[in-house]
Amino acid sequence: MEQQQMYHEEGAAEGAMEEEEVIINFQNIETLEEHGINANDLQKLKDAGYHTIESIAHATIRKLSEVKGISEAKVNKLKDIVRAMVPSEFKTAADALEDRKAMVTLSTGSVELDKLLEGGIETGSITEVFGEFRTGKTQLCHTLCVTCQLAVTDGGAEGKAMYIDTEGTFRPERLQAIAERFNMDPIATLENVAYARAHNSEHQMELLKTAAAILSQDRYALIVVDSATALFRTDYSGRGELSERQMQMAQFLRQLTRLGEEFGVAILITNQVVANPDGMSFAKDSTKPIGGNIIAHASTTRLRMRKGRGENRICTVFDSPTLPEADAQFAVGPKGIQDAVE
Repeated sequence: MEQQQMYHEEGAAEGAMEEEEVIINFQNIETLEEHGINANDLQKLKDAGYHTIESIAHATIRKLSEVKGISEAKVNKLKDIVRAMVPSEFKTAADALEDRKAMVTLSTGSVELDKLLEGGIETGSITEVFGEFRTGKTQLCHTLCVTCQLAVTDGGAEGKAMYIDTEGTFRPERLQAIAERFNMDPIATLENVAYARAHNSEHQMELLKTAAAILSQDRYALIVVDSATALFRTDYSGRGELSERQMQMAQFLRQLTRLGEEFGVAILITNQVVANPDGMSFAKDSTKPIGGNIIAHASTTRLRMRKGRGENRICTVFDSPTLPEADAQFAVGPKGIQDAVE
């Protein structure tokens, strides 16, 4: 994937240690001024949530035509310009493999869980975590907000985190405790986390436009949405609104996917579960994640969390294109996700 985060070693002064430098793979929309697009039109595009050349290249002509004040002729001109700036042709599988090797993963804070995920939460795609209450979903979100700020060699991505909270479960004091565990400055760690409370599903969608603007201005490594489905579930109720709910949820997840690919950030979403009426009552887990096929297809990796003994929790790879179906145990503590305790 072209928009994955990539890192290379930069030779430092003699006797000094080599440093890893982030290669930014997106192009700011202001570049289009050099190609004859005026500042007023660029501002209109920004207001509509387009902040990079890639976002315009990946948008459909119909979507761009919906931007107020941008005519069809201007849209066609934009498309012609960005087509030459963003590669969108076929490439070999060997090149795709090289892109995958350059991908960064974020440590979860647990050695066994990182092993299960072959390094941690991957960047550039959506990872969904679902399970009942008190299974460690929100704790994982908080832990990753800290670990993403670590050096690449320590399991981080040297970037900031963005947290969209839909259920009021965000706790900054927990971030401080986790930062102390990793020998990081708690205040500096909190400064590197952008937080927003979403109050309804429309507000949740609007926050992604704001997120695109923030991501284009600074180095971010993670976007958390906890939970991605809760507000859609309450704003659209009953079978009569099910189709509309699924359509709006699909739009939200598509925007999230676009941000992950464009800016090379890891996307972590949490999801709720409901009782599965088709499941046998004696089955080990008779619940299923909500959202149906819409959320199943949008998420690249799906992880099921369930309770173990005491503070221990069990994570199962529910669906992934690369990871085998397997389990790992971890523990939830006052300092986030940790290794399982005996």
